[in-house]
Amino acid sequence: MVNVLFFGNSYISKIYLKELHMNDYNILVITSPDKKAYRGRKRVFSEVKIYANDNRIKLIQPEKFTIDISHIIKNFNADFGIVVSYGKKIPKSIFKLPKYKIFNIHFSLLPKYRGAAPIQHALCNGENITGVTSFFIEENIDTGNIIFQDYIHINKKDTAKTLINKLMPIGIRVMNKSIEYTMKKKKTIPQKGKPSYAPIIKKEQGLVNWKKRAIDIYNQFRGLYIWPCIYSFITSGKLIGKRIKFIDVDVFEEVSINKKIGILVSIIKKEGFLITCSIGSILVRKIQIENKAIMSSWSFIQGKQISIGDSFIKL
Repeated sequence: MVNVLFFGNSYISKIYLKELHMNDYNILVITSPDKKAYRGRKRVFSEVKIYANDNRIKLIQPEKFTIDISHIIKNFNADFGIVVSYGKKIPKSIFKLPKYKIFNIHFSLLPKYRGAAPIQHALCNGENITGVTSFFIEENIDTGNIIFQDYIHINKKDTAKTLINKLMPIGIRVMNKSIEYTMKKKKTIPQKGKPSYAPIIKKEQGLVNWKKRAIDIYNQFRGLYIWPCIYSFITSGKLIGKRIKFIDVDVFEEVSINKKIGILVSIIKKEGFLITCSIGSILVRKIQIENKAIMSSWSFIQGKQISIGDSFIKL
């Protein structure tokens, strides 16, 4: 029986844990402590914990990697460890414990996009190619030797949601190949080239800067599709001061130079409305006004809440 440490928290992590479980590895899961959220501060379990409990997989939830936690992990006698979307730095005292060390599954072609949000940043930057990399954990984040990589072309219509779904099966293949290579002690490769970084996404990064090109705003929409979405504030008309999220947008035109930006300049029947950018314009198909439900832009226009000439915040 092969003993595997598995570090993870999210829904993505759960998919990889399920793959290991289905392949009959003996697993010790390390996931974060329960959180308290929503009204009443109800305890919320990670997706990984729910799966582990449902399938009677051994589980620990360390706040910190104390001496006691180190003893538990050491006594498990792991052959290797796998990290998928764990979100915490694993100290050397832990990643040196397994026989074949610990490797991470990272959703970029390292050394590009080291950090917590590689998929989002790749889309925001308009990348055409990305992929999945497995590498051995070191003290510096996302810098270890590469075990295996695989790539995928990014479609111009991909969002963070669709791209994650495309990368999942590739990541499973990378994980399985990495287990095979690790057990056979195959040679790893140092990361080469200039690194780029993908720090955690913050809510304010969704604010639209209308001085940008339409294609850049569209890429921002793609990258931040899951959270926080792109948004702006209405600065004239009936809804002045209201925040508006753009739930579905597209580039309508991308070459014209506009003197006035952030302006609702046209309405397209049963489609939505156009907003000018510094170069080009975007078509907004779905929106969400703060504290309201998502609705089609065409329905929103029919309610006469917004009109041609209304403007949005200009930075």
